[in-house]
Amino acid sequence: MKRKGLIYRSIWPLLILFLASCSNTKYLPENEALYTGATVKVSGDDLSRKKRKALTSELNALTRPKPNRKFLGMRFKLWVYNIAGNPKSETSFRGKLKNKTGEPPVLLSSVKLTRNSDVLENYLENHGYFQASVTADTTVKHKKATATYTVKTGVQYVIDTVRFELDSSFLANTIRQTEKKSLLKRGEPFNLDMIKIERERIDAYLKDNGFYYFNPEHLLIETDSTIGNHKVNMYVTLKRGIPPSAKEMYTIKDVMIYTNFRLNAASDTTANTGTLYKGYNVVDRNKQFKPYLFETAMQFQPNDIYNRKDHNLSLSRIINMGVFKFVKNRFEKVPNSPFAQLNTYYYLTPYPKKSIRAEINGTSKSNNLVGSNIAVSWRNRNTFRAGELLKITASGGAEIQYSSAQKGYNVYRLGLEGSLSFPRFLIPFFRLDTKGAFVPKTNMMVGYDMLNKSKLYTLNSFRTSYGWAWKENLYKEHQFNPIAVNYVQPLNVTPEYEEMIKTDPTLAKAIEKQFILGNTYNFTYDTRIDKPAHATGVYFSGTLDMSGNLAGLIFGDSSKGKSGQVFGAVFSQYVKGEADLRYYLRTGTHSSWANRLIIGGSLPHGNSKSLPYIKQFFSGGTNSIRAFRNRNVGPGTYYDVNQTGVPDQTGDIKLELNTEIRAKLFSIVEGAAFVDAGNIWLYNEETLKPGAKFTKDFYKELAVGAGVGLRLDVSILIVRLDVAFPLRKPWLPDGERWVIKQIDLGNGEWRKNNIIWNLGIGYPF
Repeated sequence: MKRKGLIYRSIWPLLILFLASCSNTKYLPENEALYTGATVKVSGDDLSRKKRKALTSELNALTRPKPNRKFLGMRFKLWVYNIAGNPKSETSFRGKLKNKTGEPPVLLSSVKLTRNSDVLENYLENHGYFQASVTADTTVKHKKATATYTVKTGVQYVIDTVRFELDSSFLANTIRQTEKKSLLKRGEPFNLDMIKIERERIDAYLKDNGFYYFNPEHLLIETDSTIGNHKVNMYVTLKRGIPPSAKEMYTIKDVMIYTNFRLNAASDTTANTGTLYKGYNVVDRNKQFKPYLFETAMQFQPNDIYNRKDHNLSLSRIINMGVFKFVKNRFEKVPNSPFAQLNTYYYLTPYPKKSIRAEINGTSKSNNLVGSNIAVSWRNRNTFRAGELLKITASGGAEIQYSSAQKGYNVYRLGLEGSLSFPRFLIPFFRLDTKGAFVPKTNMMVGYDMLNKSKLYTLNSFRTSYGWAWKENLYKEHQFNPIAVNYVQPLNVTPEYEEMIKTDPTLAKAIEKQFILGNTYNFTYDTRIDKPAHATGVYFSGTLDMSGNLAGLIFGDSSKGKSGQVFGAVFSQYVKGEADLRYYLRTGTHSSWANRLIIGGSLPHGNSKSLPYIKQFFSGGTNSIRAFRNRNVGPGTYYDVNQTGVPDQTGDIKLELNTEIRAKLFSIVEGAAFVDAGNIWLYNEETLKPGAKFTKDFYKELAVGAGVGLRLDVSILIVRLDVAFPLRKPWLPDGERWVIKQIDLGNGEWRKNNIIWNLGIGYPF
């Protein structure tokens, strides 16, 4: 009987797929066939196997229409469209199912063989196959049709000679300077796309050398394919009848900046009585801005040769100041001038000077705490009339235990933070600037936080920092805080928590005084910052955090028999580093494979035997190893057998690996399957936590979990629900840590002890 049941379970999915496949042709109009796709067969005398494969793929992508999409080998959307029938209303359930979830059949009658053949021939000709031919035919079987395109490429023509045949004018001589960097190379295949790129390359060079009115259409690249031996000669020339303005190199005369421009107003160039500052005029009747605000943004000076890079750089820098909502730029030829000159005008629309913003968010943690947080921010832009941003934020929140099966404690938070940001480097005795499109920022911050764990303890935290943030380009960002101070002090500790400490003395670390007197540096590199969610790319974030090193040199530390104190408080001493490396591989139009590796390490020294509690690493939770509860993994093979109800394990060293397959299922719903692994360790031996120290056998102590998830992409945010279970528990005896064989989804007790639900906002990485 068991064997028969197994056979039935194996057959029914195949039966469903077969019936669904049949139903997709059942509803077709009479004398019609379902178009299932095209096959392109390529042959050519000089085609290598690799080149033939690539060309076949390129040509196949050009055929139209595309057949109905498949999911797991089944045309699911077409099947939904068919079973929805003919609803009376598009707004009814069946109507929405048919028109939004479903997809109408792609019919053979919609396939235009002649047009597709012409498109393929044109593509081949543009890539040097001047003698190519394409024939097409269709095959129909069981009301399903395919198209076959047979391509004979002939020999691909290659470039023999490239000549810049130009006159002796100043424009022609400037173009001739680019000849050595030409993209058209002897021996390379003829390619129309490369010819277009070559024209744009020359135009870009001319734009960077003052030829403001030149454009690529003024260039002509002629091809001679009659020289024989499947080769072509190419000639770069100027078209006849180019306007005189396109032949002249322009310089900048006046730079005018209008600081309070209204979008619905006409461009005003009559007010030329602004404040002259270092070569540019600032028209600011209300005296809202100090002229030096624009010093780092303005790349043009009077008598400079026009340069498109400087043109774009000036615009980008003004926008990235964060002061102006809209920026408009215009160049105008100076009338009646004996020279080729341009006046440049910048029209700037400021943001409202003062604003209030409120944010509210909800959280759900894997330790059965749910809560919300509200933050109200008051902003004052252009505080001191030079682009400064003053921001004061008050916040409050709570996390409430919702599971009666697990003992826990509610958490309440209050915070107040003030920050002041300057759109420039503020460094005593030095003057620095960056060369990119992004304006550097100097940031000052001071804040206070209070955390209350109901029935346990209350902590006060004071923090302040001073530092700089700047970008090399769109993908690379630096943040350096030479001053980063954090002072944490327990305000109230309950007798209940003191009793817990007697049972587990390591809990005392959460309420110890912490005085961090250090500096931090972070570097971020993200190639996907301007790409869609499923694009291929790399992300890296590296952080170096140090405390007490300079103070130790000045005041000494406890390891040297000195007090190790500043203002009567013992300061922490450590060096901490963390690297977060991610690689994303696009596997389809709406699918990707995401991977992450986190390596974190620290070296506590002097006054410190371990990292301060607020600086330690942890593992487990919504964005970490999702098969284990928040802060409930490690350190090492240690396991809290007392189960005090405060799972809060931290460490000095961290290793984590994550891999996740993401794919769009339908509409706004996306699915995922993932595996997470990792752990934390202590740098020094801890008698109260046996097995917690980092050793050479660390790889044997990794926790591993797996799971699946659903994500709702509602444009402004992604709501994520992941369900996971452990595959490996590091605290079990060596040889028994893999628990895959114990997985029993049908067992309620197993599900209760192993299934972890994670609700989050955004991707985990």
